[in-house]
Amino acid sequence: MLFVAAAVTFPITVRATLEVDPAVLYQQMKDAYAKAEADGWNFRGQEIYLSTIFNAGRAYSLQYPNDPAYGELATLTVSIGTGLHYNPLTNHDGAVWWVREAADWVSKHSDDVQLIGQAQALLQRVNSEDDPALLARLADQDANANLMAYPGDIDALLIRVEADWRAWLLTHDPQWRSLALARAAASNFPIAHLPTNWGNELVAAANRASTDDGYSRANVQNAETMVARLKAVDPIRVIASVTALPHDVYLSTLAPADEYFGPMGMSILEIENRLKHINFMLDYDYGNQESDPAMNVVNSIVAMQKVYPRDRDLPMLMYWCYTTLERMTDEQSRAGARRLKAILTIEYQDSPQARKLLGT
Repeated sequence: MLFVAAAVTFPITVRATLEVDPAVLYQQMKDAYAKAEADGWNFRGQEIYLSTIFNAGRAYSLQYPNDPAYGELATLTVSIGTGLHYNPLTNHDGAVWWVREAADWVSKHSDDVQLIGQAQALLQRVNSEDDPALLARLADQDANANLMAYPGDIDALLIRVEADWRAWLLTHDPQWRSLALARAAASNFPIAHLPTNWGNELVAAANRASTDDGYSRANVQNAETMVARLKAVDPIRVIASVTALPHDVYLSTLAPADEYFGPMGMSILEIENRLKHINFMLDYDYGNQESDPAMNVVNSIVAMQKVYPRDRDLPMLMYWCYTTLERMTDEQSRAGARRLKAILTIEYQDSPQARKLLGT
């Protein structure tokens, strides 16, 4: 199915610290749309187009939330995200917060019953971060739906195995590991295109698979088949994964040291200093008295993630703040810890900090 980019108008006034030219972002959308249309709307083309919509939507949310274009981008996010079976476990745009916001807006403002239903389905996915078992099932369901829409597509085949492997890491339910090995051993699986992040871990698991380690005999056979197929192509292995359009215009890799986030306007340095101070006070048994200051830090980190989801220090800051909150027992701190854990273990699952929380 082809999707037409909405006509978006652009205000002149910038009202946020983040300053991005919406016209540039909209041009990215148009370029991605034109290229995908020329290529016949394959899976990767849809992924890239959706990524440009996320970029524009986030920019409007942060800079122009009252502009009519905000609603148009929220609607595009829901319709195209649904068409591509968006799932937070396998999408790596760091846009869960925007998808949630867009789906919520559509649910409250749209008159289109079908679109509202799509928004509700997306909300189920982005709000399942506290229910790993449900999210795992939805990720596998969404990956299968994409493969039905794009039979034999390399990226769709890769994402289905990725969904199962990430579901295993998230839930420790061996059924997902079994599915990942079985599907990776299949003759139509593009073994030469395994990416370096989750793919190398899958290979490592296959190499060490044995009945002594709790693998079933079928698991071991699938692992051996997968390893044999990989060895046959390893000299020409293509290191690739489904990646979004580079965020060079809207999202830089590192947050500037002099930029401030959240209601309290904290810089990265201040976030770190606040965490040091809170932990110092906790060492002196201040306990839940530090809950409010800690939640101010949570809000600043979450605000930073909205603008700079690829900042290299984000996983470290989230983990540090999470472990700080775990030292307190009040419900506010527990809720803050759950929020950070969900973001870290789903949107940043490949980070060392997420793996500590996942126990892998």
